[in-house]
Amino acid sequence: MTTVVLGAADVVRRRGLRQMRAVALSLLVLAALVYVLTLHHGGAWAYVNNAAEAAMVGALADWFAVTALFRRPLGLPIPHTAIVPTRKDSLAESLEQFVTENFLSEAVVAEKMRTAEVGRRAGEWLAAGNHAERIVEEGARTIGAALPKLGDDDVTAFLRGSLLPRFAKEPLSPIAGHFLQSVVDDGAHHALFDLLIVEAYDWLSENRDTVAEVVGRRAPRWSPRWVDSIVIDRIHREALTWLAGVRDDPQHAARKAVDRLLSQLAEDLQHDPEMMERFETFKRRMLSHPDMGTSLTAVWDAVRTALIDAIADPNGPLRARAAQTIKDLGKRLQTDDELRARVDARASEAVGYVIRTYGSEIVSVISDTIERWDGREAAERIELHVGRDLQFIRINGTVVGALVGLTIHAVSQLL
Repeated sequence: MTTVVLGAADVVRRRGLRQMRAVALSLLVLAALVYVLTLHHGGAWAYVNNAAEAAMVGALADWFAVTALFRRPLGLPIPHTAIVPTRKDSLAESLEQFVTENFLSEAVVAEKMRTAEVGRRAGEWLAAGNHAERIVEEGARTIGAALPKLGDDDVTAFLRGSLLPRFAKEPLSPIAGHFLQSVVDDGAHHALFDLLIVEAYDWLSENRDTVAEVVGRRAPRWSPRWVDSIVIDRIHREALTWLAGVRDDPQHAARKAVDRLLSQLAEDLQHDPEMMERFETFKRRMLSHPDMGTSLTAVWDAVRTALIDAIADPNGPLRARAAQTIKDLGKRLQTDDELRARVDARASEAVGYVIRTYGSEIVSVISDTIERWDGREAAERIELHVGRDLQFIRINGTVVGALVGLTIHAVSQLL
């Protein structure tokens, strides 16, 4: 059995319980004194005497009822007394069932979540004060403590044992095709293409000798060198002119050809079985390469080091951007009805899942805790919480008993 430890709040409850017990007992003593003082008196005192007698009966009856809940009155082994100590386990099970049916049911919680406006309240909290900075601070502290503990061996084992095999089994061709189509539709590849063209033009303009060496190897042996030099210069100038045209003309035919090529590739990756199979074969070959896990671990190590350094700076751009993003989210949750509705729906679904999956385990804490309590101490703990209010039953019983006794005596005299 677990010993119930009384805290500071329980000391206050105990003081209040004793005060109410004293009040109830004082009324009983007062009724007894009035009864003794008015005994064998006639006239109006007879009414008072009968009222006092009934008040004592009501007070004693209610004292017995209240006391019988927590202990045996006067220590006597009266049946159906000391209910809480002797039946605490069944009472705990009944309380658990009551809470499950009336408070922790999915319907009740779902209704509460619908009226709680979780999204709006969360948005107000995120956008107010320095709450976003506090979230970032706590998140940075947690991530900063967790990242160094992820060793390279653990990451490599996870990649080789779980992640890479899963990617090898999953068909990624439709996903890659959809992503590539989105890139083409948004024109996101144009910046990369521009960079490649600019770099190619700069390299070609600075490496005429390299071009001459490559082209010169393929010239006929019988061709004079001066002819080769003229041809090489012409090839070099035409290549530079073509690259400059592609670089400077957004509507160049080469650019449109690249767009068409990428669009067709995106379409084939999503719908052409042959291209899809070629992509999947290439993917499996790449993922099964012995150095893939090691290479990805090296990338992860570099990312981890950069991330640790970034989040360690309290005034760095990463933390500032994260805090601003959280504040922006808070503002959107207050103004965007669609987003707020989605958040409320997801919160309701999450709580519903928890109730469905773990509701019985959550509520079982009640019965498990009470069953570990000692019977006498359990009765004392429960009495501390409800005993003060129960003393009003004794007080009301005394008052009501007096009124009933007075009424009965009056009716008897009239009859």
